[in-house]
Amino acid sequence: MTQPNGPQPRPGILDIAAYVGGEHQGHIRLASNEGALGPSPKAVEAYSAAASTLHRYPDGASAALRGAIAKRFNLDADRIVCGAGSDEIISLLIRSYAGPGDEVLYSQYGFLMYPIGAKSVGATPVTAPEDGLTASVDNLLARVTPRTRLVFLANPNNPTGTYLPASEVARLHAGLPPDVILVIDAAYAEYMNKDDYTAGEELVDKYANVVMTRTFSKIFALGSLRIGWCYGPAGIVDVLNRVRGPFNVSNAAHVAGIAAVEDAEFLDRSRRHNEQWREWFSATVRELGLTVHPSVTNFVLVDFKGQPAGKDDAEAARQFLKARGILVRQMPSYGLPSCLRVTIGTEQEMHAVADGLRDFLKA
Repeated sequence: MTQPNGPQPRPGILDIAAYVGGEHQGHIRLASNEGALGPSPKAVEAYSAAASTLHRYPDGASAALRGAIAKRFNLDADRIVCGAGSDEIISLLIRSYAGPGDEVLYSQYGFLMYPIGAKSVGATPVTAPEDGLTASVDNLLARVTPRTRLVFLANPNNPTGTYLPASEVARLHAGLPPDVILVIDAAYAEYMNKDDYTAGEELVDKYANVVMTRTFSKIFALGSLRIGWCYGPAGIVDVLNRVRGPFNVSNAAHVAGIAAVEDAEFLDRSRRHNEQWREWFSATVRELGLTVHPSVTNFVLVDFKGQPAGKDDAEAARQFLKARGILVRQMPSYGLPSCLRVTIGTEQEMHAVADGLRDFLKA
């Protein structure tokens, strides 16, 4: 808290509720949507080999990493910007295109960094109600005003696990003015296995006001290295390169990221593992009588609403699991207090969570 006679922050800064990540002091950590199988062994090997060059500055342009990303996803490397996690890319976009008097629009249960980023620059965050825990194109478009500068769509969405098909994303973009940027946050795109989904790159290629953001923190399991990236129109990429830090991605992150994105076999194995144990866990928990909302990601949303008194308390369930060393994510900050978000982990971890929930309901 600032002192009355000390330096004062800009108006609105103290209105920000600081982002609180998932807990990490437990032996089963399923609160932060980290990759169940850990990083690719090839990424670990590349990271270790970089230890002898820690005294060297990294390539500020992230050229080799951008090249590897472009090759893997068939994109133009010159239109990729790398950052310290996709969080940094999101912050740079808001900082570059919004300010006091402007609005940043996002869906009701969208990523908390969207309103935090908006408030940090003096802009106003605006939410649009979702429909069945899924972003609503009609509701988003209804809240666009002359003050709207950016629209953030997490697709798939965290924490609900839902997604919009490509046709709906295209309809959203078609309804936006050309001076409003549509940011498609596709952090969980690699987990998708739906014919009607795209991460949004085709819209980026066609229009000057669409940006797609991605991350290495989920299926690539490099969260501690903080690597994110975006694919955007040349004009927006130029702006981001002007405002980002000159060495915002470390050399260790560069080499590990390159190795991870090139390891297609490990990526496929991680995806198959996730699908198998997401479906197993969802079915098992539904058999216990709890609601598990459908998910296309590496997490599920478990809802305790409708349970008998004492068993309808999601926070009590979280604390019960925590006492066993199992960490899952509480959801009140997202407006979903009756839910817990559970990351898909290893086979043993998913059995442990299911057993823990069963014992909580019986206790």
